Amino acid sequence: MALQLGDTAPDFEAETTEGRIKFHDWIGDSWAVLFSHPKDFTPVCTTELGYMAKIKPEFDRRNVKIIGLSVDPLERHEGWAKDIEETQGVAPNYPIIGDSDYAVSKAFGMLGTDVSGDATARTPADNQTVRNVFVIGPDKKIKLILVYPMTTGRNFDEVLRVIDSLQLTAKHKVATPVNWKSGEDVIIAGSVSDDEARETYPEGWESPKPYIRIVPDPGTKVPA
Repeated sequence: MALQLGDTAPDFEAETTEGRIKFHDWIGDSWAVLFSHPKDFTPVCTTELGYMAKIKPEFDRRNVKIIGLSVDPLERHEGWAKDIEETQGVAPNYPIIGDSDYAVSKAFGMLGTDVSGDATARTPADNQTVRNVFVIGPDKKIKLILVYPMTTGRNFDEVLRVIDSLQLTAKHKVATPVNWKSGEDVIIAGSVSDDEARETYPEGWESPKPYIRIVPDPGTKVPA
């Protein structure tokens, strides 16, 4: 069965470029982003891994751990990391899983259970479905799933934007509107009655329609 939002992320043990991990233990009380790649030494993925290394401080600031995955043996990752540093200006500064037995890719539904054989004999096209982004909360539940084609580089600034929304809405009973960015107005969640909303927002709200109640971002509110 394909993973759905709200499902518990599969737990697993795997070797990474920073040692062996047990996934749920590695996440701990943090958020996590797992982003996967069909093979080492692929051009689009090379740019993605480099960019993630550059913006890792932004994930750190949000208490988010990042981890990559490639359907290739771990020993190939070192050579790829050198290429990434040479071409993108920075080497990966986060763990990358070696998934040559396909165990993690299968657990996350990115490859079929019938896939087997030598990973190095497979082409990127054979693994083209291993181009996913999973955002996982501290509760180990899947909060976001993005699937990209091989020809389109991923927008990790968008992943940061979504994480800002996820973290805000986990703390406050609000939703974020189209193209929202941190600090912009939000919408009071539909599950909140007007009476409840008046207690939280005594100054009121803008309401172009009864079901749209717009208030300032509570995440930027200075405590009294």
